[in-house]
Amino acid sequence: MKKCSSSYCKKVFNSLDVDGDGKITPLQLQNCIAMMDGGLTPEEAEMVVQPLISVDGLVGLDEFAGLVESDEEEREEDMRKAFGMYKKEGEECITPRSLKSMLGRLMGDWSVADDDCVAIIKRFDLNGDGVLCFQEFQLMMMPN
Repeated sequence: MKKCSSSYCKKVFNSLDVDGDGKITPLQLQNCIAMMDGGLTPEEAEMVVQPLISVDGLVGLDEFAGLVESDEEEREEDMRKAFGMYKKEGEECITPRSLKSMLGRLMGDWSVADDDCVAIIKRFDLNGDGVLCFQEFQLMMMPN
């Protein structure tokens, strides 16, 4: 069984565990899933929750971690794939040139100026090296 390792997972679980007994009810978990996705029917939420319910009919932290952290792993994998599309082969980061190339492919005929690519990178370049590493790319791709 997966152990809950992220502080995010523990915070979400603890916010649902209103009585502090280390367990949440299936209904509480269904409500959480519905809030996160907004599009799950009660039946769909029940299908997600059912495998997580322990012998006592409740969901513990470790069962909850299996749900939450698998989604986090999927998101990171997707982000790494996207990062790979933006960087040039053989490079470990996104340069202004590789950003311009990818934006050109995405936007077709519309051309992006070199200065604009430098400005985009500069905005998210935390260490000031003029390129974006994976962590900086994640920051750039996060919704405001």
